Amino acid sequence: MIVLFGAILGASLGAFTAWRRKGRTADILLYAAVYCLIFTLLGLFATLIIHRMSI
Repeated sequence: MIVLFGAILGASLGAFTAWRRKGRTADILLYAAVYCLIFTLLGLFATLIIHRMSI
């Protein structure tokens, strides 16, 4: 659940960042993809840490 939330949040934040910087469509898609990957990985690590702490 955290991973999906991170992916959606990252894609939204990346697209908004590129749009605010007056980027073209390709720029917006690239920022969205990169931010999505970064936030997904952060969500994955957070999930793993939370799972390990509960054991």
